[in-house]
Amino acid sequence: MELRQLRYVVAVAEHRHFRRAAQALGMTQPSLSRQVAAVERELGTALFDRTARGVVLTAAGEVYAGHARQVLEQVEAGATEARRAARGQTGSVRLGFVGEALIELLPSLLARFRSAHPGVGLECRELSTAQSGAALLAGDIDLVISRGAPAGDGAERLTAVPVAQDHLIAVCHRGHPFARLPAVTPDQLRGQALIATPAADEPAAVRVLAPLLSAASGVTQARDVHTVIGLAACGLGVGLLPSSARRLVRPETVMVEVDPPVRLPDLTMAFRTADGSPPLAAFLAVTMAHCPGTARRLARLVPRVSGRDGRGLPR
Repeated sequence: MELRQLRYVVAVAEHRHFRRAAQALGMTQPSLSRQVAAVERELGTALFDRTARGVVLTAAGEVYAGHARQVLEQVEAGATEARRAARGQTGSVRLGFVGEALIELLPSLLARFRSAHPGVGLECRELSTAQSGAALLAGDIDLVISRGAPAGDGAERLTAVPVAQDHLIAVCHRGHPFARLPAVTPDQLRGQALIATPAADEPAAVRVLAPLLSAASGVTQARDVHTVIGLAACGLGVGLLPSSARRLVRPETVMVEVDPPVRLPDLTMAFRTADGSPPLAAFLAVTMAHCPGTARRLARLVPRVSGRDGRGLPR
């Protein structure tokens, strides 16, 4: 038995007339009659009582037509869900991110994605850059935002695109001599007690900061920007932060520019190049619209994204 035969039975049941049902289906009445008769022969029972004025469902016909409707509705629902899945409107995206990405980038980017794709689940995990690269390669997450591109064995299987730039700033207690200065130089930071992220967590950032850290009077390690600021508020040293952290100033602290500027590794979005997941493609398409600087490179590196609009939908 075929789906089209179920549609024929349902049409006759709804119209209570072979001719009207045939017209609605766009077929001839004799052809429809033959198809329904074939179903009845297969079932071994009549579904309709034929009368001069039309047809009446038998008891068997009532039951069968009800089940046929359910089957057709399920098939249509399955087709709809399949199309939504292909457009990246269902499923999930597992995102790993460094805490700094929550200052400016992620709040607006994730809000835009959730608005465009409310049916896609987002699983977010805070990870250091070192952790996120390993998790991405292991398949534990789908997408990372890290400080610099993930490195190490297997990194060649990843695509990495810069999504935000930062330069170095310093944070100190209001009583610190630096608090009265409009800016400090890298030379002035040398010899200070410094607060910075551990090299094991953020190797790319610490490589940039290495000349300062090696000349510091002492280094306190802090894994999170809020911890760096908190320790500076306690007077334990001068914290080294990305410029985006200016939004996080506390009453006890002062943010001080570093001049000449020291550029930090970019915040970078990375994913497995071979990952063809529609939800991931939808997230990348939203990123292209939200971070215009990524559009050309993502479209070139990931052709599957270039045919989608800013909401991650096919044009």
